[in-house]
Amino acid sequence: MGGRARVLKAAGLTLAGALLLGIAAAGWVYWRLEDNITGVDINSALGDDRPARATPAPSASASPRDTGPLTLLVLGSDSRGGAENAELGGGDSEGARSDTAMVVHLDAGRTSATVVSIPRDTLVTRPSCPRSDGTSTREAYQVMFNTAYAVGGPVCAVKTVEAMTDVRVDHFLEIDFSGFAKLVDALGGVTVTVDEDIDDDKSHLKLDAGTHHLDGTQALGLARTRYGIAGGSDLARIQLQQKLVKALLGQISDTDLLTDPARLYRVADAVTGSLTTDTGLDSLSELAGLGRSLGGFSADAVRTVTMPVVPAPSDANRVVADEPEASELWKSLR
Repeated sequence: MGGRARVLKAAGLTLAGALLLGIAAAGWVYWRLEDNITGVDINSALGDDRPARATPAPSASASPRDTGPLTLLVLGSDSRGGAENAELGGGDSEGARSDTAMVVHLDAGRTSATVVSIPRDTLVTRPSCPRSDGTSTREAYQVMFNTAYAVGGPVCAVKTVEAMTDVRVDHFLEIDFSGFAKLVDALGGVTVTVDEDIDDDKSHLKLDAGTHHLDGTQALGLARTRYGIAGGSDLARIQLQQKLVKALLGQISDTDLLTDPARLYRVADAVTGSLTTDTGLDSLSELAGLGRSLGGFSADAVRTVTMPVVPAPSDANRVVADEPEASELWKSLR
C-alpha cells in the first residue's frame, strides 16, 4: 500500500471513529436528559371526574400549526430535598412544600399567555385525593391552598386547583429550589428591577431598590422573599415572583441557545434535572414539542395576575377568593 493510500485510510478511520464518538456522546446526552425527568401519571389517578376540556388539548409533540389552548399548573417547591436544596433553604422529601403556584393558560395560537398566581395562604376546600397506595386523603375545609401538595403531592395539587377553578389542568410541571438556581446560572443570570430595598434574613437576600443582575442563588432568594419587603405578605412575594418570571422569559428570548451548544446543554440539564411533570410531558420529545409550539413567544405576550382575594373573616393572616371577581377570572380561562 502506498503512502498516500495509507494516509487516506488513516484519515478515513479517524473520521469514522470521530463520528462514532459523536453519535455515542449524543446518545449519552439524550439518555442523561431523558433520565433526569420524573413523571407522575395524574390523568390515571384522577380519572374522568374532572372539568371538561374547552377543546381537545393537543399533544405536547403537536406541530406549531396544530396548537389549541393549553393550561398548565406550575409549582415551585423544595420537595426533592437533598444537600443542594437544604443549602438553599429547602426541606426534605417528607416536608414537601409548594410555596409558588401559577396557573399558566396558553391561548389557542400560542401567541399570548395568562399567568395566574394562587396565594399559598388562600383558604380553600381541599377535595379527597387518591394516594399511590390506594388510599385517599380526607376532604378538608378552610385549609391553606398549599396543604394540597403537602398531603397528596402533584395529584392533589391538580385536583384542588381544578375543584376551586373548574378549569381543566392539561399538564403539570414542578421545579425545585436547586434546579431553579441552576437554570438562572445556566442562562447567565437575570436582570430584575425592584421598587424598594430588600433585606430578608429568611431568604438571605439584601438588595437596594433599583436594577440588579442576579445569579441563581440571588434570583431564588428574590422568589422566596416575603418578610424583607413592605407588608411582609404572600401577596407582596407574588409580585416579586411575577417580575422574575417575566424577566426570565425575556432572558431566554434574548439568549440564542442554538448557537451555544454548551450553554444549551447546561440549561437543559438544569431544567430536566429538577423537573417533575405529568406523564404527558415526561420525555424530551414531548417537552421539545411544547417548546416548539411556543415559537417566538416573548415576555411582552405574558399577562401576570394574582387570583383576586380578600382577608379571611376567620383569620386576618389568611385570604379567601374575592367573589365574583375570582370566578370571572377562571371563567375567562376555560
